[in-house]
Amino acid sequence: MTTWEYATVPLLVHATKQILDTWGAEGWELVTVIPGPGPEQLVAYLKRPRES
Repeated sequence: MTTWEYATVPLLVHATKQILDTWGAEGWELVTVIPGPGPEQLVAYLKRPRES
C-alpha cells in the first residue's frame, strides 16, 4: 500500500510555473491550488509517495 507525504506551498503569481516545476522535479505531484489569505496569493497542495 502506498503511503503519501504532503506539502503546502505558497505560490507567487509571477513565478507559479517555476515554483511548480521545481517541486515537480523533486517528485511532488500537484493536488490542488486554493486562494491564499491575500488577494494575489495562492497556496498549492502537493503529494508524493513516502519513501520507506
